Amino acid sequence: MIHPHPFRVLLAFFAIFTAGAVSAQSAPPSSPPADWGPVSINLEEIEYPYPVSYMDFRVYNQDVRLAYMDVAPSGPANGRTVIFHHGGLYYGWYWEKQIAALSEAGYRVIAKDRLGWGKSSKPVIPYSINLWASNTARLMDHLGIEQAAVVGHSIGGQMVTRFAFLYPERATHVVTINQVGLTDGRKGRGFQPLTGEVDVNPDMDEVYAGLLRWADGNYVNWHPEFAEHMRIRYGNRLSGDWPRLAYVSRLTGQMRGMDTVVNDWQHIETKALILGGAEDYPTYAEEARNAAEIFPNGEVVNIPGIGHNPHEEAPDIVNAELIRFLGS
Repeated sequence: MIHPHPFRVLLAFFAIFTAGAVSAQSAPPSSPPADWGPVSINLEEIEYPYPVSYMDFRVYNQDVRLAYMDVAPSGPANGRTVIFHHGGLYYGWYWEKQIAALSEAGYRVIAKDRLGWGKSSKPVIPYSINLWASNTARLMDHLGIEQAAVVGHSIGGQMVTRFAFLYPERATHVVTINQVGLTDGRKGRGFQPLTGEVDVNPDMDEVYAGLLRWADGNYVNWHPEFAEHMRIRYGNRLSGDWPRLAYVSRLTGQMRGMDTVVNDWQHIETKALILGGAEDYPTYAEEARNAAEIFPNGEVVNIPGIGHNPHEEAPDIVNAELIRFLGS
């Protein structure tokens, strides 16, 4: 089912346009601020909005730990759970506004840092979407959660899709937010094993130029708080442990070219919402509509005037859509 909610999205457009007129005055700093220093690859100095806990386990014969926030309902409890999965170079903390809204709506909310990123361990192992999906099931077992709604942004959208495919009895709802890989882009990529070589001493001017390009490509309406992502990524490269994080990032990047979830969609009976900012990239909105048509119980909401991170750019709209959909 295609479910674009034209009236609600039209109202959202006018709200975004008004906000955009104000926020458009703002842009990322043209050069890194003087107080931007090293940031540890495990983000020890970064405060999360809620207490962080850890699940210890073994994978590929290594001891690792998975960081997560487990937030109880602040409103009347409805007995349901939502688990958030962040995007490729993001962190669980950027779901702060969604956690608050859903907790107030009565949900128990879990937001985890995927293995290999954030406050979680960074083992050198063969990463895969299957591994990350299985870690969600492992975390649910650890917390005594039988079923949950799963929400994923960017590559997190692939994780929750695979989770619903592998564990259909455990997923009550699936939400992808500007998922990457809405088409199968593997053809012609070939395969090149990793050599283990990474840029251990990156040119920081080039790093910052890349971050400016990232900001321009991910947000339509810039807000100063988005620069925290840039500060962390810049600071990670100043850390003494940067080579390890760089190599783990290479491992996960290679995985992205080896797997796809587009063939999972037709087999997932769970209710699915394909939600996103319509201005992510030129073909995103069309690809999102196509994905929603393939899911047996899929619907789509494309938010006009918003980019790759709608939960940050337009949190009120995203929160309202999540509460509506998860209550269905």
